[in-house]
Amino acid sequence: MTAAGSGRHQRLDALRGAAIVWMAGFHLCFDLNYFRLLTPVQAFTRDPFWTVQRACIVTLFVFCAGLSQAVALQAGQGWPRFWKRWAQVAACAVGVSLGSAWMFPQSFIYFGVLHGVAAMLLLTRLVAPRQGRLWLLVLSGALCVALPFAVRHPSFDPPCCNWVGLVTRKPVTEDYVPVLPWLGVMLWGLAAGQWLLRHRPALLGAALPGMFRPLAVLGRWSLSFYMLHQPVLLGGLMAGRGLGLW
Repeated sequence: MTAAGSGRHQRLDALRGAAIVWMAGFHLCFDLNYFRLLTPVQAFTRDPFWTVQRACIVTLFVFCAGLSQAVALQAGQGWPRFWKRWAQVAACAVGVSLGSAWMFPQSFIYFGVLHGVAAMLLLTRLVAPRQGRLWLLVLSGALCVALPFAVRHPSFDPPCCNWVGLVTRKPVTEDYVPVLPWLGVMLWGLAAGQWLLRHRPALLGAALPGMFRPLAVLGRWSLSFYMLHQPVLLGGLMAGRGLGLW
């Protein structure tokens, strides 16, 4: 049973909440750097301190999406409800593209984390086993993670194809989360979620200590937080600059 009979898996919500707090901190640093308020100026696309953090944040987000799919499947989520949630993610992805095109016209986001999650949710839903065969998910995930390191071809470099992930060079864009290798992370999250729900359900559904409950609330509204946090951060920094505060 989930905590307090609420139907929510609070620990999963809290894990997702931790991911968005980390993401917001990362984006705040990125925005401060964009306005030249960090000294020295940081190389977010080259410095391992930042690139590794970004990879870890995306990994946590995508893994949580896989865990959430396991919970949804166990709860008997039908295709109509799936499509409703998927449409929300896809609409937000379009919003990210439009907003980034205004802010970064030369490097706008056309296949970032929300675009990738929308595509991977469809694929994951199609291949998710309802019973058993978790080893197939683990193996498929490993193949997805390994494939971009073994197979690369220039035909995948154009924007119409680089969403696959088998590129020879990273495209010029502010965020890039291709299907490969990240689909493998989502499949691992799905496999882990299905195993936990069968064998260790309390690890996802047990009640949280009070100090972690705010994270669960944030995780419950993760998509809304994702869409609002950058406009708020950027708007605040732009207002501060306009007032001469920095």
